[in-house]
Amino acid sequence: MHDNLQSVAVQDETDALRADIYRLLARLLLAPPDADLLDFLAHLEPDEEDDEMADGWRGLAQAARATSPEAATHAHFELLVGVIQGEITPYASWYLHGTLMDEPLVALRRDLRRLGIARAEESREPEDHLGALCEAMALLVERDDPAQLPFFESHLAPWAPRCLAQLAAASPGLYAETGRLGLRFLERERHHLRIHNHNN
Repeated sequence: MHDNLQSVAVQDETDALRADIYRLLARLLLAPPDADLLDFLAHLEPDEEDDEMADGWRGLAQAARATSPEAATHAHFELLVGVIQGEITPYASWYLHGTLMDEPLVALRRDLRRLGIARAEESREPEDHLGALCEAMALLVERDDPAQLPFFESHLAPWAPRCLAQLAAASPGLYAETGRLGLRFLERERHHLRIHNHNN
């Protein structure tokens, strides 16, 4: 019984961390970080047992230490927003169909309704924005929803790595490091979800 409880505790801790990472990625993708968030990121201490993620955390922390809120705001606008659109267009419809507000968004909205996940009233972004999808995944993780794997495979896996790879290839700095961390995390998520699904 003790071993089972210990296993559950480890899984709970793992899931809490997964949800936190999804929420952090969402926060950085949807809006530039303020001074408090930059300070938090600058003082991150990675888990050295997880070499690949630790590398990503170190890169993000180092970039945060070298970034002001004004520089972060400029980078976020240039890369992800733009006057008409940024250098990167972080929407599933764009990556999968080459246009905005297309079939991938319709399919996503259908799945979100089925899962009981509603768009935040204050949100100005369509639901297929990568940051919004990270928020949705955080909710699914937090409620230990069995839909995590199908949702990930349907709405993130087909395009999010390409988007994050473009972000990682952007000018060196906070958002390039966000892209690198996101790539590492989604690759780990893919393995985690498939293994977890197989074991269940």
